Amino acid sequence: MTEQLPINDNLSIALSEIDLSAMRAQGSGGQNVNKVSSAIHLRFDISASSLPDRLKEQLLNRNDSRVTTEGVLVIKAQQHRTQEANKRDALERLVTIINEAAYIPPTRKPTRPTRASQRRRIEAKKRTGLNKSLRGKVDLD
Repeated sequence: MTEQLPINDNLSIALSEIDLSAMRAQGSGGQNVNKVSSAIHLRFDISASSLPDRLKEQLLNRNDSRVTTEGVLVIKAQQHRTQEANKRDALERLVTIINEAAYIPPTRKPTRPTRASQRRRIEAKKRTGLNKSLRGKVDLD
């Protein structure tokens, strides 16, 4: 059986669907940065994956610059000094992206204002109106 990457309680993907490659990290790091390939380049083909169709559609329709026009999600992890830590970071970010796409917001149940809140609102409006009517010119006759 192939190794699985757990996404949530009832969803996981095979690690064979994820393409991980090591590359040299950018930025500061002294002489070590020129010798060690510690950055990880993760590529995940959304359309060819074993994810449910609804979830694939959600991921492809997101306005995310990490998803290419071919439908491949690309994550570059180079935050840490070691390749293993960057690999963990890239996989965690993939799980986070998939979980964000899988989230379905609860449907809003419309409610009506209570009778007491309606009464309070009308009374407040009447008080405001009274204050404004008292601002008029004073008649001295």
